[in-house]
Amino acid sequence: MRKTIVIIASAALGFAAASAGLANEDLAKKSGCMGCHDVNAKKVGPSFKSVAEKYKGKDGAADQLVGKLTKGHGGKKPSADDAKAIVDWILGMA
Repeated sequence: MRKTIVIIASAALGFAAASAGLANEDLAKKSGCMGCHDVNAKKVGPSFKSVAEKYKGKDGAADQLVGKLTKGHGGKKPSADDAKAIVDWILGMA
């Protein structure tokens, strides 16, 4: 019985993590980020994966990127909460 509970709990956590990732990708689309960026390929701007690699392990990277987004980036200006969610999603790709 305990093994079944552990398996179910693990599956639920996996689905929750996947849903959060999809939700943040949807948030990036809604915020207009995907017009210039792609997850894997360079468009007008760098891919999100390359941004994640560039900032990987750097102190203050999340705050720096959130600051760029909330000041207006490419004509788009998401809320601070949306920008943080998008940046956390991007940096999680590294």
